[in-house]
Amino acid sequence: MSEGPLPTTVTAATAATAVTTPGLARAPLTERGRPEPAVHRAAFGAAPLALAVVDGEGLVMDANDALAELLGTSPDELFGRLAADLVDLASDARTWHAYREVLRGRQAKLRCTRRLKHPDGHSLWVQVTVSPMPGGRTVLLAATDISARRELQARLRHLQMHDPVTRLPNRSLFFERLAGAIEAGAYDDAGTGRVGLCYLDLDGFKAVNDTLGHRVGDRLLAAVAERLTRCADDAGYGRTAAPLVARLGGDEFALLVEDSTGTDQLADLADAALKALQAPFDLSGQRLSVSASIGVVERRATGTTATGLMQAADTTLYWAKADGKARWTLFDPERNAHRMTRQALASSLRPAVDRGEFVLDYQPLVGLDDGRLHGVEALVRWQHPQFGLLTPNRFIGLAEEDGSIVQLGRWVLRTACRQARQWQLDHPDRPPVFVSVNVAVRQVWDSDLVADVAEILAETGLPPHLVQLELTESAVMGSAGRPLQALQSLSDMGVGIAIDDFGTGYSNLAYLSRLPVSVLKLDGSFVRGFQYDAEAGEAHINPADEIIVEALVMLAHRLGLTVTAECVETAAQASRLRRIGCDTGQGWLYSRPVAPDRISALLAAM
Repeated sequence: MSEGPLPTTVTAATAATAVTTPGLARAPLTERGRPEPAVHRAAFGAAPLALAVVDGEGLVMDANDALAELLGTSPDELFGRLAADLVDLASDARTWHAYREVLRGRQAKLRCTRRLKHPDGHSLWVQVTVSPMPGGRTVLLAATDISARRELQARLRHLQMHDPVTRLPNRSLFFERLAGAIEAGAYDDAGTGRVGLCYLDLDGFKAVNDTLGHRVGDRLLAAVAERLTRCADDAGYGRTAAPLVARLGGDEFALLVEDSTGTDQLADLADAALKALQAPFDLSGQRLSVSASIGVVERRATGTTATGLMQAADTTLYWAKADGKARWTLFDPERNAHRMTRQALASSLRPAVDRGEFVLDYQPLVGLDDGRLHGVEALVRWQHPQFGLLTPNRFIGLAEEDGSIVQLGRWVLRTACRQARQWQLDHPDRPPVFVSVNVAVRQVWDSDLVADVAEILAETGLPPHLVQLELTESAVMGSAGRPLQALQSLSDMGVGIAIDDFGTGYSNLAYLSRLPVSVLKLDGSFVRGFQYDAEAGEAHINPADEIIVEALVMLAHRLGLTVTAECVETAAQASRLRRIGCDTGQGWLYSRPVAPDRISALLAAM
């Protein structure tokens, strides 16, 4: 019999035989080609995923073995139980509301993570998903054990949030806790509503790394962390929680106090931290001593930000360092306001000259013999748009620090010379008055002062002998090299050189004869010693001040110098200074610093 092609038609009998042939077995099919309910039931029971069918009231209608095993019970015991109780869906309001919305068919799905307690005592983390089943009368609850993943995440987070050297919380975890403490303090009525911070920096730690190496430095940091942790534990004894100790980086540590009770608590903690670090550290044969500076801040959480608190702590730590180190300093709002003002002034000094915010007042220099106006001292003021009229002591030091004194000094010199020349032109029948201008040492070093003076004199037409430059005693007496050459060139040009505040420094008087100086201005502290009692009608002179002033005047005259006494406030002082031999007086007896038009009026009245 020859082999022919297979028949192309299949009868019902052959189809029935095919589905029962070994190797070709299939699940029983309904008329519509879907598995029988019994097959669904078997798949549900054998599924490795923990499953439960829940009715509209939230009761378990059916549960598989995987769910029973996950919860440490049997499927029969789960029947009729509230699903929300089994997987803790009612523990927070948001999850409970979402779950009920799914049961009612108003929400498509719920997914959440829950921590459950197993009957044998251990805890497990479960991811729960609740979604509607076809027909809308039941929902399917699925639970997955994610404990291993959570444990791995926890280990990774611990590594991410802790310093590997000291094992302390690092900067990231510290700021997370700080933000939480501020938020809790602002909204939780159960606490004190306050937060405190000790910001600590080791003094001289860089020297340890540089001389002994980073390995020893790391051991020292770990030992410091251990002592600070013990200190925090002691401070937290009997309280709700101990302060959080964190390493913020380098040799900087922080002790965060949540629900602080006031500055006294933070002060005690800072004291304890300093004492904890006083004892030397023994590190593998190395005996090291270390101290710390601590900035202390304590305030209400309401209105506070993490950034603001850290800025205050950083500023206060700087104060502790500046005040001598090995100490703690409490944040002072007034001192901080002064610092902020100083910073604001420093940042706006340079553009202020271009904006024309500076003005000059002039204080008369009067001859003690004839009472005539001989000259004026130009005194710069800053008409600040925010802080009002500022005297030189508020900004000259800042200008010297950042170098803007060169630009400002050049403007003062040009403006004063121009004004002196104008007075000369306006009062040709009066003896011309000279103008005295203060010069900072940095102007001599950082600019060509000689060229600046020559240019300004040529520009204004003011004769050189009508310009006097004042430098402080410490600056002039230590002059050598370029400064001395500049002073000599200015003197040769005909410009007068005066030593301001003479008598307050440690002068080498023998050196005075070799300087191109023409005037000594006695510091006002000597003149104040010549007191006058108006009621008694007599002068009370400090003998020491009188002897010193008389000797200085005599010395100056022997060297060919003239003497100006500053801070002359009474006629009795002026009279005594005149008898001693002073040439010129300056002070409120004659006039306060005034605007240029007042000087014009004085010249007109001469």
